[in-house]
Amino acid sequence: MKSDLNKHKISFCGFLAVVFFYGCIEPFETTFEDFESAIVIEATITNRMQQQRVLLTRTFEFEEDGPVPESNAVVRVQGGGTTYTFVEGAQGVYISQQAFAAQSNTEYQLLVQTQDGRSYSSSQMTLPQSTQIDDLRAERITTDLGEDGIGIFVDSFDPTGNSINYRYEYEETYRVIAPYWTPEDLEKVPFDEATEICQVRVIPDNKSLETGFGTDFSNAIIQTSTSDLGEDRVDNFMVRFISSENYIISHRYSILVRQFVQSNEAFNFYETLNEFSGNESFFSETQPGFLEGNVTSDTNENEKVLGYFDVSSVTERRLFFNYEDFYPGEDLPPYVEPCTPNAPVLFRGNPPVCVLSAMVENDLVRYVDANGGQGPNEGPFLVVPKVCGDCSDIAQSTPPEFWVED
Repeated sequence: MKSDLNKHKISFCGFLAVVFFYGCIEPFETTFEDFESAIVIEATITNRMQQQRVLLTRTFEFEEDGPVPESNAVVRVQGGGTTYTFVEGAQGVYISQQAFAAQSNTEYQLLVQTQDGRSYSSSQMTLPQSTQIDDLRAERITTDLGEDGIGIFVDSFDPTGNSINYRYEYEETYRVIAPYWTPEDLEKVPFDEATEICQVRVIPDNKSLETGFGTDFSNAIIQTSTSDLGEDRVDNFMVRFISSENYIISHRYSILVRQFVQSNEAFNFYETLNEFSGNESFFSETQPGFLEGNVTSDTNENEKVLGYFDVSSVTERRLFFNYEDFYPGEDLPPYVEPCTPNAPVLFRGNPPVCVLSAMVENDLVRYVDANGGQGPNEGPFLVVPKVCGDCSDIAQSTPPEFWVED
């Protein structure tokens, strides 16, 4: 499963090596000699009573694996005469010591001091009004590109006309069933003088997971505005499309959609961020430049800071559906990996090199059955990749508290 740092919904860092320092480079080279690490601040506090969260990382170059957490910082939010202190949990993830909810008509400010003594502060932000999700539904659709799947649609309406800017996040949870689970497994036979090398044997399987529950989080910027419409109504807006070939809808599926009402400034920031992170913007003739948010350095006015401190009202709604609700009598989508049983040989070569026992020892396969029609280049057992007979690597054994059956 994903770590807390990788679970945050809006990733600022994937494009930063390009947008932070830019220029027309011809021919294009993958070395950025002028790269300078910059702090990245991601923070949205809401009107939900909860422990709020702030994410601190640093920009990274293309050849690096990903963003570097900014640890050991002092993080605070001030508002309404109260200071809320945040403590670091996972690296770069700061959680408020106490649960709190943003209040109307109150200004909030984010304050950050890093371990090297640099300090940063945000603009004063206030809470927009809250607008409910009126309807959340799933429909089987065909996209403009001819792809069949399930669309998740949301409706919302603010009769006062004050909400206007909406951003969406989702958490999806789904039942996973390993298609080749059996109550038996294989183990390597210990070698001694009385036994042959490379042998395996069938044993009871007490560890593999047949049915589990996987969870994924949205990782894209999903937002819409009603500013050009005659009324403040979100109508039939698709927040998620799931291809009919995606295994996550094979059995039972649930999605929790959160609707954030944003300020104009926040909406424009995320809209620009989304444009910057488009596939073509990296190498287009007109480079995007630096994306300025509402967080600045207090110690160096020339320091570039990427980030946005947002105060947003949020509402949420959940739905469930089963695959057969939309695809009655149809074959299930392909599993997460191909699951064709095969029969690896016990060994090959002279001196012999163990094949099947090495797979078993490294936990790469799961037992399916004896290979009754064993051919000359086959072993005595049929096996599949581990995930096909044991879904523990992609799912949790215990259903979440909100899970309900149909």
